Amino acid sequence: MRYFVAVAEELHFGRAARRLGIAQPPLSRTIAQLEQRLGVALLERTSRKVTLTEAGSVLLAEGRAILGALAAAERRTQRAATSQPPLVLATKAGASGELLAKLLDAYAAEPGAIAVDLLLCEYQPQRMLHNGQADVALLHQPFDSTAELDTEILNTEGQVAILPASHPLAGRSHVRTADVSSLPDLPLARWPGPGGVYPEGPGAEVRNQTQLFQLIALGRTTVVLPESCRANLLEGLAAVPVLDAPTVTTVIAWPPHSRSRALADLVRVATRL
Repeated sequence: MRYFVAVAEELHFGRAARRLGIAQPPLSRTIAQLEQRLGVALLERTSRKVTLTEAGSVLLAEGRAILGALAAAERRTQRAATSQPPLVLATKAGASGELLAKLLDAYAAEPGAIAVDLLLCEYQPQRMLHNGQADVALLHQPFDSTAELDTEILNTEGQVAILPASHPLAGRSHVRTADVSSLPDLPLARWPGPGGVYPEGPGAEVRNQTQLFQLIALGRTTVVLPESCRANLLEGLAAVPVLDAPTVTTVIAWPPHSRSRALADLVRVATRL
């Protein structure tokens, strides 16, 4: 499966072989054996290029999930063998700062509390749960997927448009989504989606809140974010409520198979807060 995913991602047997650290002939034989075993063609090969068949595209998605699950199992098994591994909490850098600080302080005061390591992500912290790098995460719906995770709702809030303080809209008491999305001088920022791919559009490509706020202050872009982001605003920025923007729900999430007492204590403290 690892061989197939490498070929499917590179779409070139030579590059895939170098990536895997093996010779090309055994790689080609392995892929041919896989196709024979499944009874389907996974790749279309010509002298010029390699492309995925529809069946190959399906197996690529399944293969990534399988390899991710194996890597996650390995990490969790290794961590379980340590005497008292810390809890690893993943969250987006700059998000839910006030809630996060209160949660860490309240949990640290609990009897039997263990160390909590923070894993600050640029985007999609739920991936850290699926691949075993984190035990628990703070996620924000509808932006983050909670599929195949257990969750508890922590709070719900509205959204605000972040604008340069000098912009004409910055002085308003509120705006609507159409007002913000149609600004020719401040196109909406673009965040990476699954696989790190950015959607098409004129807005700046951003990966974290610090970079985003700097670009807004420079008059290059704008964004609509949960209201709690006000705590991190730079000087020269304004936050204006967006009346018709969907509410954002912050949840604490963890893998459903977890049996950690420390994790259960952390979730209990979070829901109490």
